[in-house]
Amino acid sequence: MKIALLGYGKMGKVIEKIAISRGHEVTLKIDKDSDPYDITTVDVAIDFSMPNAAVENISMALNNGIPIISGTTGWLSEMESVKALCTSKKGAFIYASNFSLGVNIFFELNKHLAKMMSNLSDYSINLEEIHHTQKQDAPSGTAITLAEGVLEHSVYDSWELAPTEDDRRLAITAKRIDDVPGTHTVNYESQIDTISLTHTAHTREGFGLGAVVAAEWLIGKTGIFTMNDVLNIG
Repeated sequence: MKIALLGYGKMGKVIEKIAISRGHEVTLKIDKDSDPYDITTVDVAIDFSMPNAAVENISMALNNGIPIISGTTGWLSEMESVKALCTSKKGAFIYASNFSLGVNIFFELNKHLAKMMSNLSDYSINLEEIHHTQKQDAPSGTAITLAEGVLEHSVYDSWELAPTEDDRRLAITAKRIDDVPGTHTVNYESQIDTISLTHTAHTREGFGLGAVVAAEWLIGKTGIFTMNDVLNIG
């Protein structure tokens, strides 16, 4: 398939390498200084751009009948309008805060653990995420997805960047350290013990592979999907 990469930073380059290794062509590579382009020349678009560019990129693809997946975070306040556009255009769209196949399994384990712990009031819960210093948003989209999974089965009614003085808010600590692809931990702490669930990414290749797999899966479909659909889990 012919792929447009909307955003050609570190992740875009990883996706390009993986896509080529799987027999695909990357025929458009678009960054902030790129010349005007014709997106109708591709079979699918993969958006790993900036938060202020994501909605325009996704809308352009949907308006031109091009299936698109997006891993850009920081724009989700406009998600409902993007979904409405996808539906009206009978397009195909996948958003994931993290395309890593392992992380999406981690999301399901997180929900399952939260459900198991829901009646154990002695445990408090907190989240920690660590990323490279170039990551602009905090907390990460992955951490927010994890928090949402916990909120479904806990006494917390929202999340907040740590420190928080409100016991009803789930605390998320965000750290930025050089050359860390991504580490996420959910902690359940009591006076007796601590239960921790952690996913550690060793390289960006896992994110890139998941994005290409999702793009392969999306071709020929109509609708709004998630990585659970791609992996047939959850």
